[in-house]
Amino acid sequence: MKHLAYNKTGKGFPIVLLHGYFGGPAMWQFQIDDLKKYYEVITPSLAGYAESASLKSPNSIYEHARLVIDLLNHLRIDNYFLLGHSMGGMIVQEIAAMDSSTVEKLICFGTGPIGTLPSRFETIEETRQKILSLGIKNVSEEIAKTWFVDYENSKGYYICLEESKKATQQAALASLAAWEKWNGLKQLLKINCPTLIIWSDKDKSYDWTQQKALKEGIKDSEIIVIKNCAHNAHMEKPLEFNEILLNFLKKN
Repeated sequence: MKHLAYNKTGKGFPIVLLHGYFGGPAMWQFQIDDLKKYYEVITPSLAGYAESASLKSPNSIYEHARLVIDLLNHLRIDNYFLLGHSMGGMIVQEIAAMDSSTVEKLICFGTGPIGTLPSRFETIEETRQKILSLGIKNVSEEIAKTWFVDYENSKGYYICLEESKKATQQAALASLAAWEKWNGLKQLLKINCPTLIIWSDKDKSYDWTQQKALKEGIKDSEIIVIKNCAHNAHMEKPLEFNEILLNFLKKN
């Protein structure tokens, strides 16, 4: 079996970071230098994206979760911290619901339990039709603009563009189908590990309703809101984001 591609750096207790739609491990570069001082940082590329572009992307969140678990089993990692952003946040919810005993702490960042994303800047069907008519390069560039308050002056935006070039059209379309079929609301009750929910007040993909649903569904959870950021707060305000993240990870 061919496993997901991944990068690994640092020493210590493992933390796994899962990127989102049109993403890749490079989108965590502002976090890695801080995290690797304390943890072993593992950044997989989801199937169909970045260094796993040669793999066929699943059309379900569950199957994405299984691929991540298979990789961690291959690496013989039994317990870990788990952080997921956007679509990666859907996947980490699925993983934690499968077996919370392996996930010591969970971070749901810029995500939610409702896969149809009812308050997204455009509908899933609109994105699908744009991909088919305009191609993923044009669509990924337009989507990435919504991830930043001031994309033109954000280094993170240009990193996103480089990562999105590696995605396949098959993955882009399969991911949309995965969102449509997925609803994690009922599974939130199965998540028993301490959970941090991070949301930005100018996020155009996931609204406050999604954050409220996460908080109400996961019994041991807290929310922190980063102000004046859009969907990619970890790239817009990395110092603030990293401080929030490390405080949560180090807390007993």
